[in-house]
Amino acid sequence: MSLDVHATPARVGVLIPVYNHAGAIGQTFARLQALGLPIILVDDGSDDGGELIAEALAEIDPAVRVIRFTRNFGKAAALSAGFAEARGDVIVTMDADLQDDPKEIPRFLTRLEQGFDVVSGWKQTRHDPLGKTLPSKVFNRMTARLFDVDLHDINCGFKAYTRRAARHLNLYGELHRFTPALLHAAGYRVSEIAVE
Repeated sequence: MSLDVHATPARVGVLIPVYNHAGAIGQTFARLQALGLPIILVDDGSDDGGELIAEALAEIDPAVRVIRFTRNFGKAAALSAGFAEARGDVIVTMDADLQDDPKEIPRFLTRLEQGFDVVSGWKQTRHDPLGKTLPSKVFNRMTARLFDVDLHDINCGFKAYTRRAARHLNLYGELHRFTPALLHAAGYRVSEIAVE
């Protein structure tokens, strides 16, 4: 089964949880549009006008679907709703804040083709302040050790899942931070790639 993003776009979809990212949604959409992939925007109760931008994008492009929450339920709920709505064989999740570059998606697909069920992004070089990077390193080390999974950046939002693996997840609360570890514990094959 080939997962080439350019040859089989209908089999790959992109899921983006959105919460108050009005300034970034249009740019994120523009970056993705070149790949021709279906996009699910899950508006998690935005109140900055981003919900209107998401609806407008869905009106001009039939490849865009929008799920709107009445209030902010959190990223786990947004991902769960998107996973339930996704139709492709592969679901790529990414954040709406322009930190994830869609040009990396073919690399995720290549790794999935090697027999993995989930591929997690690893932001190897981070430009965040120490107050963000140090707690992140501690979280990743502790989680990797607890779940016996060899990953460096478990909480990165840029991931690719087979549909089977994504449908296995039952996310609520803060469980979205642990998806590769949870899937590894359930017997799914997990890998990671370094991303910009």
